[in-house]
Amino acid sequence: MSSAGVTTLSPVPNEPLLSPKAFHFPSHLCLEDKSIFIFLSFSGSLTPIRVMEWDTIESVKFKIQRCESLPFLTNKQKLVYAGRELSRSDTLLKDYGVTDGNVLHLIIKLSDLQLINVKTSSGKEFSFQVERGRDVGYIKRRIAKKEKQFDNIEQQELVCNGERLEDQKLIDDICGKHNDAVVHLFVRKRHAKVHRRPLELSIVATDLADNKTKDVCGNSLERKFEAGYTDVIQKVVPRKPPERDFLLEPIIVNPKIELASAIQNMVNSTYGGLANENYPIGSAEGTGGAYFMLDSAGQKYVSVFKPIDEEPMAVNNPRGLPLSLNGEGLKKGTRVGQGAFREVAAYVLDHPISGRRKLFGDVKGFAGVPPTLMVKCLHKGFNHPGDLIAKIGSMQMFVKNNGSCEDIGPGAFPVKEVHKITVLDIRLANADRHAGNILFSTEEGSDQSVLVPIDHGYCLPTSFEDCTFEWLYWPQARKPYSPETIEYIKSLDAEEDIALLKFHGWDLPIECARTLRISTMLLKKGVERGLTPYAIGNLMCRESLNKESVIEEIVEESLESVLPGTSEATLLDSVSQIMDRRLDKIFNSLF
Repeated sequence: MSSAGVTTLSPVPNEPLLSPKAFHFPSHLCLEDKSIFIFLSFSGSLTPIRVMEWDTIESVKFKIQRCESLPFLTNKQKLVYAGRELSRSDTLLKDYGVTDGNVLHLIIKLSDLQLINVKTSSGKEFSFQVERGRDVGYIKRRIAKKEKQFDNIEQQELVCNGERLEDQKLIDDICGKHNDAVVHLFVRKRHAKVHRRPLELSIVATDLADNKTKDVCGNSLERKFEAGYTDVIQKVVPRKPPERDFLLEPIIVNPKIELASAIQNMVNSTYGGLANENYPIGSAEGTGGAYFMLDSAGQKYVSVFKPIDEEPMAVNNPRGLPLSLNGEGLKKGTRVGQGAFREVAAYVLDHPISGRRKLFGDVKGFAGVPPTLMVKCLHKGFNHPGDLIAKIGSMQMFVKNNGSCEDIGPGAFPVKEVHKITVLDIRLANADRHAGNILFSTEEGSDQSVLVPIDHGYCLPTSFEDCTFEWLYWPQARKPYSPETIEYIKSLDAEEDIALLKFHGWDLPIECARTLRISTMLLKKGVERGLTPYAIGNLMCRESLNKESVIEEIVEESLESVLPGTSEATLLDSVSQIMDRRLDKIFNSLF
């Protein structure tokens, strides 16, 4: 998961409110023909904004940026209405069913998290995390809360490069845009006889997970790992002892599954962090609850935990989104509470190019999905509106990165790196691929960029209605696949993939299995005809909200061509025939 952040609001009804006349509007806002007023739920309050019937989602976001009654907002924002994200920028607002007086939830990405290390002149050290969107005054309050001897905020003074920092100064302004920036601050506590020497703070970026793994007794586990993780699981990650207020254990439904050493290290490093009282750091990014988990030293992120009860529109969602009334998720064809399974499925199905991953292996997958597994975790740092209970969710290895693809233009990314993302998204019919959930980093010893896909909670939906691939607009998508990538695509087998997911504990619903079979079929048939990722992806994504995609038309025609109660195999044969006919027509028009 990337380290960007978001802010959301408390839940409010989606149905129209009272007439806008019940609100006091600025005098320069006057009702005009074909204009409507919508209300933005932001920071616990409702803000009215006038829009036009023909406004697109993109133009609405632009108007939000220019609204004087709201703080300055970047274009990194999301809008949610009636339990659905308004994700298609060029779609009209009215096409999503938004009418006069409706309430939209506004979600804003703010900043990266930074780890603050504090060193006193006496040698005492402590640390905490802050968002880069926070100000110096917030740091002072955190220091006062962390250490009682500095509880007088008015006596604290923070200095950087000889310049006294005002309380309104943002961390982002101090650190700049680079994750590896190090800024030294000085806090002066001006008591007459105590602490005359300054404190030193270092704001640093996080690194990769600590590879040195120890058990709860401090003994190295490398030799134990050689014997297999299942042999030492009770020693490495024991169930919650009576005296502990946390728990962490992998959920392994099949005793034949052997975890890779990388996953073992991630789990045990995360456990070590909890054992040393390093709190999970709640991410402000996205529409669901997610937590950065620290290592035993509290210096590095090692994993990201996403509880199923904190998913968007779930019962304990921390973002203020309304509870789903029918169980459907933010994206059509997904269910609330299944995002964690989809996160794990994306990793399991990201086969290495050298062969299929039948177990959790150390070999990197073709697309580079970070290692992910299901876990049970208990900690008071999670969102617990009620009693403290253990949560089930996905845990993914934290990947050191330079940001997400939305931070820079896509032109510099290697074609190969973009293509590997396209293969994954087409196979899994991803309903939520945007630049913000593709991380980029630089290979050690070179300037080559590497892309890392994350956030796969909306893959393998029951329908293709909400498939969205932002890379369709990237120039690399119009390049043909390389022979190596084509060979990888030819090796894919949807039936083996479905069996593999069942082996790992997720028996795909018939509709999701059908999606995987059809999307894999389309990908393989497309490359056989020499189609580019752009051409194949366009067949899966709608041109507009109300116009079905080609793949939807194919499925619908197939369903109409077979008798009720027809077997799944017969239906897929019909899909294959109709798909061949449509693809041949497209191929002939191109060449």
